Amino acid sequence: MAKLYFYYSSMNAGKSTTLLQSSFNYRERGMETMLFTAALDDRYGRGVIASRIGLEEKAHTFDDKTDIYRQVTEELKKRNLNCLLIDEAQFLTRDQVFQLAAICDRIGIPVLTYGLRTDFQANLFEGSMHLLALADELRELKTICKCGRKATMNLRTDEQGKVIREGEQTEIGGNDRYIVLCRKHFMEQAF
Repeated sequence: MAKLYFYYSSMNAGKSTTLLQSSFNYRERGMETMLFTAALDDRYGRGVIASRIGLEEKAHTFDDKTDIYRQVTEELKKRNLNCLLIDEAQFLTRDQVFQLAAICDRIGIPVLTYGLRTDFQANLFEGSMHLLALADELRELKTICKCGRKATMNLRTDEQGKVIREGEQTEIGGNDRYIVLCRKHFMEQAF
């Protein structure tokens, strides 16, 4: 039986690197993968999954209107698929998470999703919330806080490094906008 996986973490834990490595492993064994990433994250170009260590690969994009199930069934008319990999999975909608579960359950293709669990205010993203509810396997990817403990939180900052406590849930950025911290250090700075 195909499974739905959710690999989650704070920023800078290597989610995109792990996704690209998984895709490479499938392809190295002669298997086909299909990759998706959020259309709103175009820091490395539209439809590009890129890691901070220099790996990158082209991908299909999704936004809140994308029917991933339909795109996968259309792709299956052209080629065999052995795995579906989704980067920036926190930006999935509830319906899209249900579509991913259907891809596993009806079509029999494993789906590996990678994303943030929470935003800069410690709130769950929509996609993450539904993946936490529906995924067959939950796997945390770990990174470290400045103190050496496991970092689980994302602190948003402005250009001067001052903490941002309010604003839109989504603001695309990297080390220039976010600091990963353990819960203790996040709470000390965010509240």
